[in-house]
Amino acid sequence: MCGGPGGPAVNAVRLALGTLTAVPVAAPASVDRRTAGRAMLLAPVVGLVLGLPLAVAAVLLDDLLAPPVLAALVVSALALLTRGLHLDGLADTADGLGSGRSGAEALAVMRRSDIGPFGVVTLVLVLLLQVTALAACLARGDGALVLLLALVVSRGLLPLAAVPALPAARADGLGATVAGTVSRRSAVLVALGLALLVIATALVDGRQGMTLVLLAVVPALALALRCRTRFGGVTGDVYGAVVETGFTAALVIASGA
Repeated sequence: MCGGPGGPAVNAVRLALGTLTAVPVAAPASVDRRTAGRAMLLAPVVGLVLGLPLAVAAVLLDDLLAPPVLAALVVSALALLTRGLHLDGLADTADGLGSGRSGAEALAVMRRSDIGPFGVVTLVLVLLLQVTALAACLARGDGALVLLLALVVSRGLLPLAAVPALPAARADGLGATVAGTVSRRSAVLVALGLALLVIATALVDGRQGMTLVLLAVVPALALALRCRTRFGGVTGDVYGAVVETGFTAALVIASGA
């Protein structure tokens, strides 16, 4: 009955789509740590689900709009399709790290409803980089392919950040449900899958430098490790920051490939 209504597999799909996108899906019948782990393993697939309609739209509008305008529209549409949750997490994480505080005090800063100066600056810079890098790829003709790759790779970082080495920073919230739910073996398999995807994309695109997109893993996981040191672990906001950092890094690297 694993795949039946309300079964573990169905709950994992609902949790992944409901958490990572604005796609209207029924809430999971129940959520435990096993379901959360499965949902994280589905994150790269969710990246593909997000990327396909955006990539198709980019191809169809390529001759009608200038690359910078099209890139800005794609990035805006992505924010809508994800309810801006990852961007919100990035801003909150930036405020927490920029507060100069640690542990519970930093977490309290992140929980505030307003956005601080570090969050504002980080959002502006990240969105500027995303639009500029994607525009460069659109101008040379492989923007849709790069967009798909960046979305899958960035979402593929979620299971890598949900390993036992990165515990939850607090006892409640999404971080507490997800942290440590992905085994090291599963994380390694995801990493290998991402590597194969990047290599295959480089072969299709004809740009060997595209393989360097794998380096997007470095700043994203470095951020997660930094948060573990400062906050005592990771939170839902940190997961959002990991996604946006990986997505931005992938686009920037691909634009220079």
